[in-house]
Amino acid sequence: MTAHQRRITLLCIALLLLALVAAAATPPAMRWMTHGFSARATPSAVEAFIAENARLLAMPVAARDTVNPLPASPQVLAEGRAHFADHCAGCHANDGSGDTEIGRGLYPNAPDMRRPETQALSDGALFYIIENGIRFTGMPAWGSGDPAAGGPTWALVHFIRRLPQLTADDLRIMRDLNPRAPHQAAEDQEIEDFLHGKSD
Repeated sequence: MTAHQRRITLLCIALLLLALVAAAATPPAMRWMTHGFSARATPSAVEAFIAENARLLAMPVAARDTVNPLPASPQVLAEGRAHFADHCAGCHANDGSGDTEIGRGLYPNAPDMRRPETQALSDGALFYIIENGIRFTGMPAWGSGDPAAGGPTWALVHFIRRLPQLTADDLRIMRDLNPRAPHQAAEDQEIEDFLHGKSD
């Protein structure tokens, strides 16, 4: 374990202990004792503050300062949109709101990525989060963590910047790119065949 990893581990333990002490001194602690640690609850302000600051403290400064090497061309934005629709929308929704069955079931809930809290993050910070995930949340690590090999992730960062200004056309394209269960694909094919006279 490196010195940086030891510092992060100790920081996370200290923040967890602080959260437990703060929670024990507040009325929500009574809810925990009677209802358990349900993922249906809304995180308290203390938990949200600790989680936000732990995430930023755990991120290397060099990662936050990394500049997106891809220009935001229409092709790059289209690639990012397709990637988001296929890989991210299940939790974050096509519009970035996080309003999906999975997103609402996570603790904390999937964030609304259109809000200033996400949009204010640097490109390097967004890249780092996508590539490395966030511990103790539902956000998995999706890449190798190497900025030089992260072309699709950098395109995704550009698309995340566009979420607050999505158009109806963007959302329509994304719906067509969303993954479908096998039975949904079969139903779509049956409808298509019927419309083209290939089915009884």
